[in-house]
Amino acid sequence: MDLSIFGYQFMQNAILSAVLGGIACGTIGVFVVTMHMPFIGVCMSHAAFAGALLGLWLGFNPLIGAFGVSLASAAIIGPLADRGELRPETSVGVIFSLMLGIAFLFMGLMPGTKSGALELLWGSILTNTRGDVILLGIVAAVVVGLVFAFYKEFQATVFHRDMARSVGIPATLTFYGMLVLTGATITASLRSIGGLLIFSLILNPAAAAYQLTYSLKRMFLLSAGFAVLSGWIGLLMSYLFNIPSGATIVIVSSAIFGIATLLSPKRRVKPWQKKPLPEERQ
Repeated sequence: MDLSIFGYQFMQNAILSAVLGGIACGTIGVFVVTMHMPFIGVCMSHAAFAGALLGLWLGFNPLIGAFGVSLASAAIIGPLADRGELRPETSVGVIFSLMLGIAFLFMGLMPGTKSGALELLWGSILTNTRGDVILLGIVAAVVVGLVFAFYKEFQATVFHRDMARSVGIPATLTFYGMLVLTGATITASLRSIGGLLIFSLILNPAAAAYQLTYSLKRMFLLSAGFAVLSGWIGLLMSYLFNIPSGATIVIVSSAIFGIATLLSPKRRVKPWQKKPLPEERQ
């Protein structure tokens, strides 16, 4: 293998993107898994994709459109779940179908070639610029910083929102914050992984981490580590075999989940013996 490839700027950008994007996606994925809302990644990724297409169609920065529409989706999902007497996954499904329709509508309205839209749909970490790396770094720092600063609030909300609210924790605000952070993470990772696959990089590493620990803190660490490892291995395989990087990263993350499931100590525990993850003493 020619190691000189790592001296090129584009490869350095890709490696940094894999680290920063993996940390952000892995951290957010813990919320998605522990709150039993796996569909939220699908919904928010399509919302970001629809917003990016809006930007391409109207001629402004697609990432601004992606974050704006993701933010709007987060603002709708929360109230639907709280005031519409719907389970969160139901409201997420409603928004997902809307975003999917809007995305295809904008793609159909775009004149000329659809190459820009396809790049956002499939993603390519090898084309990330220094600006993309900086954006991922900012998002990763914000996500990790907020989780560290408000860990107890996040832990209580993940365990039981109503109980957290009863003891004075702003559970609704915390839940909305999770949705906003999810949208920001997906937006920052859109160029690297693509709107079609980014939800897998959020879900798979966290689901793998969930198989291996009952500790929420260790789950955060394992999830981020698995996401970074998926990025590195996927990037290496993409280079060696000349295959799409985004799809390869997602396949590697799925393989890590499969291995974690096979090695999981929870497979030997009866369902009624399992401990709720956020309750375990750290």
